[in-house]
Amino acid sequence: MSAIKLNIRIPFNGDTALGPGKVDLLEAIVTTGSISAAAKSMHMSYKRAWDLVNMMNISFKQPLVITATGGKHGGGAQVSDFGLNVIQIYRQMERQALEAIDTTSIKLMSELKQE
Repeated sequence: MSAIKLNIRIPFNGDTALGPGKVDLLEAIVTTGSISAAAKSMHMSYKRAWDLVNMMNISFKQPLVITATGGKHGGGAQVSDFGLNVIQIYRQMERQALEAIDTTSIKLMSELKQE
């Protein structure tokens, strides 16, 4: 694979329903079990993370993240089965897009100046 980086964004009502940062956030929620901890691990404010989760949840037919209210036993969040499937599809799209441009991008990159 080449060093080319792609940013695939899925639009919804003039905004981005899903993109690389949102997928990274979903994966961090899978790992940490909470929006707050996921935000912290990504050096992002809780409000920003919550806004991104909310945008994803309202953009899709089913919620990607399910939250539990805090309290005595704590809250938390989990990525739904639907959300896990969305992550898998998005990462597959990235792989397929990179594979599709791999040979062509190598040709183009060979035309760059050498340092």
